[in-house]
Amino acid sequence: MIKVIEARYCGDFQVSLTFSDGVEGMFNGRAFLQNSGPLIDALRDESFFRRVFIDAGALCWPNGLELSPTKLRETCVAPETA
Repeated sequence: MIKVIEARYCGDFQVSLTFSDGVEGMFNGRAFLQNSGPLIDALRDESFFRRVFIDAGALCWPNGLELSPTKLRETCVAPETA
């Protein structure tokens, strides 16, 4: 089972993620915020969005929103390499 083991807010609604299988990626929060709903709407405030944390291997926010690590791994963009 894939888990998020590290999450770091990088600014501009971007979160750098490391998964339990060693894969790294960037979660594009701006793209995610094109969705709507009461839990997602709270994340439009960047000061709230940056409060992201990991719970039981999932990406979470204090309002109860939890994103599946498996789905995140499928949709994350590989980090830019220099």
